[in-house]
Amino acid sequence: GVKDNPNTVLTDADIVFINPVNTGYSRTIPLDPKQVDRSKFFGIDADITYLAEWLNTFVTRHNKWRAPKYIIGESYGGTRVMGLARTLQESQWMYLNGVIMVSPADYQVLRVGGPVSEALNVPYYTAAAHYHNKLQGGLNELELTEALKKSEDFTLNTLIPALAKGGSLKGSERQKITEDLAQFSGLSVSEVAGLNLSIPTSYFWKNLLKEEGFTVGRLDSRYKGIDKEKVGMRPDYNSELTSWLHSFTPAVNYYYNEVLGFRTDVKYNMFGPVRPWEDDRVNTREDLGIAMAENPYLKVLCQSGYYDGATTYFNAKYTLWQIDPSGQFSDRFSFKGYESGHMMYLRAADLKSANDDLKAFIKESAVGSKSAKY
Repeated sequence: GVKDNPNTVLTDADIVFINPVNTGYSRTIPLDPKQVDRSKFFGIDADITYLAEWLNTFVTRHNKWRAPKYIIGESYGGTRVMGLARTLQESQWMYLNGVIMVSPADYQVLRVGGPVSEALNVPYYTAAAHYHNKLQGGLNELELTEALKKSEDFTLNTLIPALAKGGSLKGSERQKITEDLAQFSGLSVSEVAGLNLSIPTSYFWKNLLKEEGFTVGRLDSRYKGIDKEKVGMRPDYNSELTSWLHSFTPAVNYYYNEVLGFRTDVKYNMFGPVRPWEDDRVNTREDLGIAMAENPYLKVLCQSGYYDGATTYFNAKYTLWQIDPSGQFSDRFSFKGYESGHMMYLRAADLKSANDDLKAFIKESAVGSKSAKY
C-alpha cells in the first residue's frame, strides 16, 4: 500500500523533480513527429545542456536566484549533476551551494576498465558476501564496516598493484593474492584462479549463492533470485527489479491520478526509450572539479549503499578522490554509506539516516540562506 513518509527534506528545502526527456511523463513534441532530433536530448553533453537551460528558466520564473540551490542525481544522475555543476556556472552563470550524488555512476571508471576499475568492486563483493554469510577467514564475525575497512585496504594496497603486474604475477605471490581475494569475495579459490583474479560483477551475482540455488540482485544484492540453470556467467534477471517495479509503478500512478488529480493517457515511463545514447565524452568528474575550483562555496555529498552492485560504493569513493587529486577540496566532500542497495531509502533505517544526512548537508552548506557567491 501507499502511506505517508515521515522523513522528508521539505522541512528544510523545496523539492523540484525533473523528468528528463522520455522518462516519467516527459516527451518530445516535434513539429514533425517523424523528425525527432535525438541529438538535442539523448547524450551526456546534450542532456546537460538542455537541463541547464531548463533550470535557468525555472529559477527565473519562480524568482529563486537569491535562494540557495542544490542539484541531486541518482545513478546516471551522478554523471549528469557533475557535468551540470560546471555548465550552470559557465553558460547560465548560476552558482550552486551543493551537489548531491546518490549511488552515482561514474562513466570514466565504468568505460575505461583495467586493473583499478576491476578492483574497485571488491569491497562491494565483501559487503554482499557478508550479508549472505559467505565470507571466510573470520570476516563474517566482524561488523560490516570493520570487514569493509579490511577489504578496502586489501584492494588499494595489495590487489591493485598485483593486478597491474598481469601475467607477470606468478608463484607464491599469485597464490597468496588468489587466496586473499577469495576470502574477501566469498567465492572459492579455484573460481578466483580461473578468472585470473578479475571477477566480473555478473559472475558474482550468478555464482555467490549457486550452491544454495540462488542468484543475488544487481542493484541490491540482499535480494535473491532463481535461475533456470545453476551454471553460467550472469543471472537470468535482476531479482531486485521484479520486487521494486511491482511496487513503484502502481504507487506513482495512484499518487498522480488519485491524490494529485492529474490524469493523462500518457504512460509514466519507469524506464524510458533514450537509447542510442551519445556517451563519447565520459569524464564529467573533471567538470565538477573545475566547478569547485571556480566556486569555493560549492560542496558535495555522496550517498551510497554497500550492497549496490551496479554503482558500487567504493567506486563512488574513488570518484571523489579523483575529482580533486590535489586534496585541497577534501573538506568540501562528504561521503555517507548505508547498509542498503542502490536505493538506500528502501530500508527504513536508512530512509531516516539518509534524510537526516541530506538535511544536515543543506544546513551546513547554505551560506546564510543565500545562493553561493551572492
